[in-house]
Amino acid sequence: MPFAPKIAGLILSSELRMPDFSQRFLFDDSDIRGELVVLHESYQHVLAKHAYPQPVAQLLGELLAAAALLVDTLKFDGLLVLQARSAGAVPLLMVECSSDGDLRAIARYHAEQIGAAAGLPELMPEGVLAMTIDPQNGQRYQGIVSLDGATLADCLSSYFASSEQLPTRFWLCADGQRARGLLLQQLPADRLKDPEAREASWQHVATLAGTLKTEELLGLDNPTLLHRLYHEEPLRLFEPRALQFRCSCSRERSANALVSLGQADAELLLREHAGSVVIDCQFCNQRYAFDAADVAQLFAGGGSEAPSDTRH
Repeated sequence: MPFAPKIAGLILSSELRMPDFSQRFLFDDSDIRGELVVLHESYQHVLAKHAYPQPVAQLLGELLAAAALLVDTLKFDGLLVLQARSAGAVPLLMVECSSDGDLRAIARYHAEQIGAAAGLPELMPEGVLAMTIDPQNGQRYQGIVSLDGATLADCLSSYFASSEQLPTRFWLCADGQRARGLLLQQLPADRLKDPEAREASWQHVATLAGTLKTEELLGLDNPTLLHRLYHEEPLRLFEPRALQFRCSCSRERSANALVSLGQADAELLLREHAGSVVIDCQFCNQRYAFDAADVAQLFAGGGSEAPSDTRH
């Protein structure tokens, strides 16, 4: 019988409906869920802001896909930040993804140290990855994992394996045009109560995912990809959730940053920069300029509101 995933809602072609999205799927006969992420426009927005070398662009795309996968997995309202640091050719990768699906990212690199075929171990030796969960309500949480795997996917999979959370595996890839991600996660016992049966089911599903080739993950739509992997497994594919590039910078936030310096330091900056303070957003390259009248208005109003006229 041909593979036909049960779909929660009508999905003719997710790629035609939205360029960037995450999509959940669930195995009917076992306690395993999955998530697929497709990034194109948001990934291109990130790369358009900076001329990243191809190896850096690939790593940043993988981290973007990972953040989008994790946000849906963690199920919270707020912001997820993935920040990788090293003393190597790429000292910083940083991705933010909100629970609303807003993505932004940035990288710092030393171009002269980057080879054409460099991967994670060469680009970020002795690196660490910090995962910060900043909920709208509740306590901020941070977990840290060493970047000692061959890929970012390996490092994230190891983090979940060592942190006594639900078994979780990642597959990530990016080519400078698209970024894709696949996540599998074992759920608490429900359909399968026997520990040996649960483990056998998990190993079976994960092993099949391990046969996935990079060109398949990058090039196939989700129903076709799942058919390739799990044509003998009954599963449900849920409605996609939109993802998009959106920077959280604003003139108001920049104004509040000036206010936090204090009036004396803000006025000193004005004198040092010929009467105008410019704050640049490193993520989207937006510029916010404040002149003497703007600064005076900020402190006259207690810093609660930015000047009403917006100048970039």
